[in-house]
Amino acid sequence: MTGTDSHAARGGEPHAPGLAQRLNWLRAGVLGANDGIVSTAAVAVGVAGATSEVAPVFLAGAAALVGGAISMALGEYVSVSSQRDSERALIAKEKRELADDPQGELEELVGLYRDRGLSEATARQVATELTAADALRTHLSVELHIDQDDVVSPWRAALASAVAFTLGALLPLVTILSTPPAVRIAWTFAVVLIALAVTGYVAAWIGGSTRWMAVLRTVLGGALALGATFAVGSLFGTSAG
Repeated sequence: MTGTDSHAARGGEPHAPGLAQRLNWLRAGVLGANDGIVSTAAVAVGVAGATSEVAPVFLAGAAALVGGAISMALGEYVSVSSQRDSERALIAKEKRELADDPQGELEELVGLYRDRGLSEATARQVATELTAADALRTHLSVELHIDQDDVVSPWRAALASAVAFTLGALLPLVTILSTPPAVRIAWTFAVVLIALAVTGYVAAWIGGSTRWMAVLRTVLGGALALGATFAVGSLFGTSAG
């Protein structure tokens, strides 16, 4: 098998080009969906606990959806913009260091490879050949673990977060508005907890953590939020949903 064939056969490995971008918007999307489900469901269930009228539930849920989607998008944009600015600053710094002291940077690279277990001769040969091929890319990868062609995009993260939040928020809102008053709360609880189990599993898969523990945390947190807001709505409302 040639190097090209071998690389193609391993297309699903985590060092594929553009991985940071894909994981970034995927993470933002999962978190956005999770927040959309919980926050909108909590508001809708709280209002439904106070009144059996559909209009107040719709208005409160719609307001939570719109406000939450905008808030999530802005928060994600600011957060990822800070990360992107930091990465760009590190890239610029590395460019200056390579221009001002190329020999010193080469010795630094040799030391890094030596620290990884290579012999002095092998470390120097690897560092010299990679520096000749692309000094900046090599230093960014080895020293800073940055790919200059894969700097995260705040716009993609913000859009993924807003869209996912909206889709997540629509799930409990549609459920609570389309079911009869007698089973409205029970159905919404069930749909929300199932959806949270899915988002918790996906989030754990992305992060490489224990799936079922993440699912349990997410579901318990969602159940607590729904239970608390329903209790408040029932306590202060004029009629139960």
